Amino acid sequence: MALFTDVCRSVRTLLIQCQRSTAAAAWIHCQSYRRFTQRALKPEPVDSDNEAINKTFVNRNPRNLEQMALAVKDRGWATVWPSRQYYHRLVFRRSQQHITAEVFSSDSIVPVLSCSTKEWAVKRQLGSTRSVAACRAVGEVLAKRCLEAGLTRIVYREVPWKFRSEASQTFWTAMKEGGVTLNEPRRKFI
Repeated sequence: MALFTDVCRSVRTLLIQCQRSTAAAAWIHCQSYRRFTQRALKPEPVDSDNEAINKTFVNRNPRNLEQMALAVKDRGWATVWPSRQYYHRLVFRRSQQHITAEVFSSDSIVPVLSCSTKEWAVKRQLGSTRSVAACRAVGEVLAKRCLEAGLTRIVYREVPWKFRSEASQTFWTAMKEGGVTLNEPRRKFI
């Protein structure tokens, strides 16, 4: 019996020493972990030329100012008709054989977008390139192209006696149904 108690006492002391040594190792590991995390939390600031803030700001997207109605519109002459106060203008023309619609920017004489019954893809779907149905087709195609280009608001001013025609009314309706608003917001002065 005495031998058994001596063996039990030795096993107990051995287990206590093992527990103390693993606890000490865990404590050391925990302290080193805290040391590393404390260093990671407080990085030293590094001055870099890439992080310097420029004193002047250059807007590289003028369309952003147009959509917020903050961009400057060209006023033109007071006696000029149609007025030059627009960002984008829609021009609708009918000739003896074809129908053409073009979108012009305020600072360019070259059209930004255009659609015509001269295009083979439009022409082959139509019976006549001069009819009211052709005006509707040109309006639908141009409205889709405008939305794809990001133009949702365009100025469309027609001479009153030309606008009364059924072809102009059909073109205007097709553009509106296509999702294009045919007037622009008034310019905001801030």
